[in-house]
Amino acid sequence: MARPDQIETRGRLSADRAMADLTWLRVGGPADWLFQPADEDDLADFLRQLDPEVPVFPMGVGSNLIVRDGGLRGVVIRLGRGFNGIVAEGSRVTAGAAALDAHVARRAAEAGVDLTFLRTIPGAIGGAVRMNAGCYGTYTKDAFVSARAVTRAGEIVTLSGEDLAFQYRQSALPEGWVLTEVVLEGPAGDPAELAARMEDQLAKRDATQPTKDRTAGSTFRNPAGFSSTGRADDVHDLKAWKLIDDAGMRGAMIGGAQMSEKHSNFLINTGAATAADLEQLGEEVRKRVFQTSGLQLEWEIMRIGEAKGDRPGD
Repeated sequence: MARPDQIETRGRLSADRAMADLTWLRVGGPADWLFQPADEDDLADFLRQLDPEVPVFPMGVGSNLIVRDGGLRGVVIRLGRGFNGIVAEGSRVTAGAAALDAHVARRAAEAGVDLTFLRTIPGAIGGAVRMNAGCYGTYTKDAFVSARAVTRAGEIVTLSGEDLAFQYRQSALPEGWVLTEVVLEGPAGDPAELAARMEDQLAKRDATQPTKDRTAGSTFRNPAGFSSTGRADDVHDLKAWKLIDDAGMRGAMIGGAQMSEKHSNFLINTGAATAADLEQLGEEVRKRVFQTSGLQLEWEIMRIGEAKGDRPGD
C-alpha cells in the first residue's frame, strides 16, 4: 500500500493544502493532502492503492463545514468538473456528485421535473445525499433513486435508499466512501410554474436568512418532537432558532463569530473569526439552550480536523 505521493494519478494532488478558501466560513488549517480526481476511475485507482491507515475525507463545496484551525490529517477528496454533469430523462435526473443543488433544481425544472426543494439548499448534490438535506418539508430521501460511490477500498458500487438508511439530516454512508453520481426522481410540473416557485423561494430565503454573510447554513438541527405517548418522534416542529432566542443568544459573539441577528440559527464569520471562535460560540449556545430548555441541540454543521496546537509544529 502506498502513500498519496507514491500513487500515479491523472488528477491533481496537492500537499499541505490550505482549507480556509475552500469552505464557506473561510476558516481552517491545511490538509495533509488534497486530491482532485480526473474521473471516477482515477478516484477508484487512487483509493485502491492508498494505504488503508491514511484517513480519507470526501468534501463538497464546504458549505456545511468547519475545518478546525490545526487542519486535517490524511487526504481530502474534492470532486470537480468531471463530476458536475446533469442529465434529465423522463421523470429522473442524473447528476454528478459535484453538481450544485441549485443547478440540479433549475435543470430539472427546465425539463418539467419538480425538484424545487433543492433550489435554496447550499452545497452540492453529493452532500445533499450524505446529509439528507431538505427544505419546505421535502428531503433528499423523498426524491432519491440510487447513487454511485467509490468505497474506501476503491470499489465502485451502486447504493439504494435502503443502503443509505436515511434519517433526519443524516445517512449511513460509510466513512471514507465517496459519492460520485446521484439519480433523483420528481413529479411532473410546468417549467414556467416551477421557475416561478423557485424565484419565490429565493425571495423568502433572502428576506429571512443572512445570505450575504459568511455562514454554513443552519448551525443546529431542529430537535425531534415527542409523540402523545411521550416517546421521541421524528417530528421537528420545534425550531432551533426559537430555543436560541429563548436562551438570549441571538446576536451573541465570541471573537469574530456571531449568531446572526437576522436568523439566530445561523453562525456567522464577521470577518476575522477563527474556527475555534465559531465552535466555541456554538458550544456556548448549546450550553445556554440546555440551561433554559433542558434540550440538547445537535450540530448540523460538520466539524472536522484538529485544534490549533494539536498538530506537530503548531
